[in-house]
Amino acid sequence: MSTFELSASLRSNIGTGASRRLRRLENRVPGILYGAGQPPQLLSFDHNQLLRALEEEAFCSHILTIYVDGQAQRAVLKDLQRHPYKPRIVHLDLLRITAKDKITMSVPLHFTGEDIAPGVKDSGGMLARLLSSVDIRCLPDILPEYLEVDVSHLGLDESLHLSQIPLPEGIEFIALIHEDDRPVVNIHMPRTAEEEKSLLPESAVVPAINVKEEVSENKIVNEKDGK
Repeated sequence: MSTFELSASLRSNIGTGASRRLRRLENRVPGILYGAGQPPQLLSFDHNQLLRALEEEAFCSHILTIYVDGQAQRAVLKDLQRHPYKPRIVHLDLLRITAKDKITMSVPLHFTGEDIAPGVKDSGGMLARLLSSVDIRCLPDILPEYLEVDVSHLGLDESLHLSQIPLPEGIEFIALIHEDDRPVVNIHMPRTAEEEKSLLPESAVVPAINVKEEVSENKIVNEKDGK
């Protein structure tokens, strides 16, 4: 199992301006650590260290060790904000955990057996992954990095639901707690181009030249009306 450690520094300045200076001048990421009945701590993290850690999928669904002034605290990542177009981390929220309190986390799904599934191998079907991750609830010490979904037995036009995925003891799906047994994956025949076209709404198959003409006409009307 992967282990992740991050070093953090306490920060006292708050506000948008202070966060911008922190990112621009010091190459650090503002964050907050809260929960477990303790006061929240305003922290900052080295951007490059954080970026390297995020290259691993398990980082987002794993117990993290956060060192603040040399003191270790266990936490999980609850929220991460990225810059809309730059490869920059803007902010992160971390939740402290205790060994006795259950946590809710989103963990990725890893699909196995696609190449030997009868619906794919024998019938020429296509595997459709309807979920890439799922929310679970468990104690921190048994939090899995991912859940494996075996599709090797699926035939054509068959699907697999959450209730059909075996879970280790002590782990439960949040959706099933709320009686939402949603499908996770299915196998179906690929649609032809004509079938795809027939499924489009009528407005979606209007020739592009007509769409442009309608836009131009609307623009002219609006200009005449002074809009």
